[in-house]
Amino acid sequence: MTDPVDGLRRLGLRASTESLAAFLAHATRAKMAPTQVFEGLATLEQREREALNLKNRTRDAALGNFKPVEEFDWTHPREIPKDVYQQLSTCDFIKPAHNVLLRGPSGVGKTMLAKNLGRFALERGFKVHYTPLSAMLAILLRQESVPAFERRVRRYVTPNLLIIDELGYVPADGKAADVLYHVINARHELRSTIITTNLAYKQWTSIFPNAACVGALVDRFVQHCHAIEIDADSWRAKTAEQFKKPRARPQPTA
Repeated sequence: MTDPVDGLRRLGLRASTESLAAFLAHATRAKMAPTQVFEGLATLEQREREALNLKNRTRDAALGNFKPVEEFDWTHPREIPKDVYQQLSTCDFIKPAHNVLLRGPSGVGKTMLAKNLGRFALERGFKVHYTPLSAMLAILLRQESVPAFERRVRRYVTPNLLIIDELGYVPADGKAADVLYHVINARHELRSTIITTNLAYKQWTSIFPNAACVGALVDRFVQHCHAIEIDADSWRAKTAEQFKKPRARPQPTA
């Protein structure tokens, strides 16, 4: 006699053998009607597929380790539009393909806030990819043919949400500017992009000197863009200062 669990697996159900066996045992004990069994199996399979989908999208997102936004100290910055960030955390900006700019000095939490928006997007079923700008440029600039470039660039063009981190920290050249423009232009009004930077838009030309496309790049990115301006001292520097303070020595006992 064929094992019913093996039969369900051969039909293509992705739920684990243990989960299927447990459900069938429960259905037998509860004397469930056939329609209830089918409904239960469908629910079990849907949950398994959603979990697997989330696992795969989380892997592809490459967010790495980061602190949850619940640990962000909103009282540390002198100025930050918390209400704007809270609205963005609903991910309503993704379907209309709006962009997000997180701008502020180094060490104020731009990457943490950006990655958490990526996390919220994953939870809502969107495809996400995170990359430092330098890593993306390094990968795309070493492609030696147009077909190879087009294959690689799809990693950055196709996600619903692309997070480009640390624009302005590493100088680049005109060819790098052309590559970034290619990505932003391909996503323009189709998919959302988050950029973190320490520079104002007018300073982006300092990263890509003599690059003619920077103006067009900025124009496309800012057309539908929500800005989070962070005015704060470096949180990492503040933490480092606390470690430098001398600790009180224990008083000798009598």
